[in-house]
Amino acid sequence: MTRFFVTGATGFVGGALVRRLRVAGHQVVAVVRDVARASALSALGVDVRRGDITDRASLVEPMRGVDGVFHVAAWYKVGASARERRTANAINVEGTRNVLQVMRESRIPRGVYTSTLGVFGDTHGRLVDENHRRDGPWLTEYDRTKWAAHYQVALPAMRAGLPLVIVQPGLVYGPGDTSALHDSWVRYLKRSLPALVRGTEYCWAHVDDVAAAHVLALERGRRGASYIVAGPRHSMVEAFGIAERITGVPAPRTVLSPGVVRAMAGVMGAVERVVPVPAAFTREGLMVTAGVTYLGNNERARRELGYAPRELEAGLRETLAWEMEQLGMTAPQR
Repeated sequence: MTRFFVTGATGFVGGALVRRLRVAGHQVVAVVRDVARASALSALGVDVRRGDITDRASLVEPMRGVDGVFHVAAWYKVGASARERRTANAINVEGTRNVLQVMRESRIPRGVYTSTLGVFGDTHGRLVDENHRRDGPWLTEYDRTKWAAHYQVALPAMRAGLPLVIVQPGLVYGPGDTSALHDSWVRYLKRSLPALVRGTEYCWAHVDDVAAAHVLALERGRRGASYIVAGPRHSMVEAFGIAERITGVPAPRTVLSPGVVRAMAGVMGAVERVVPVPAAFTREGLMVTAGVTYLGNNERARRELGYAPRELEAGLRETLAWEMEQLGMTAPQR
């Protein structure tokens, strides 16, 4: 029986990956900082071990003898403080270095590292491929630290012979999400989302499709290759228009220009130095909505891995039904 080591198993993507591996009959070892809070993993039959990717020694025994590694864990937040920026570097950069070093020393035969389209920054409307590279400036600390992990840790390790494959999701959505996108869906369904921003675009991938892409990358990916596993391209205005067709709840009619939002971000940058500001209204939180585009071409993943992400309407129908059920609303017929 195949046995896999997974980081980030209590997270959104990591949790979906673990469920997929267990359904397929694989054994899973997961390191978590608090075993008491991992009861859902234990219920799935996961071998839960106490560990932390920032503590290299804690990874050695759990990784011993596994057939493959999935390094999914990451720090993510928009509007990080100085202290949180240090945490981001410790987890996203040095934590990745620890996982890959232990993988090498343990002679694990294959592994997948979860990077992001964010390492390319704002693509300014271009649908870029895996050969694209941008070295800053970055809109968020998440993008910056994931760029460092991608280019300064993972790629050099692969060039040195580590049997690793990189996957790069775009915007990941689906039932169970706890990100800022989830917050936007909730506010929309409660009819309290005031506005959208023109020109903001992402490549949307359902969480189950991203989890499937991880398995495909391990099974079929070329060692040393990167694969964009993003989904179809849609603007936020288009996505909420689709949501309106599904739910009947009107999408916000106010659509702001990117310039207005950038001006607001400048003001909030000064305000947040004086008083605490909700993450969505920090300078960073506003800038990542100001007409930016995170767009990647998934053709290589389709061709080499057999990756086949669902259309956004199909994924949103399931996602919004789940969100409405959580709010006690009558969900649309699936």
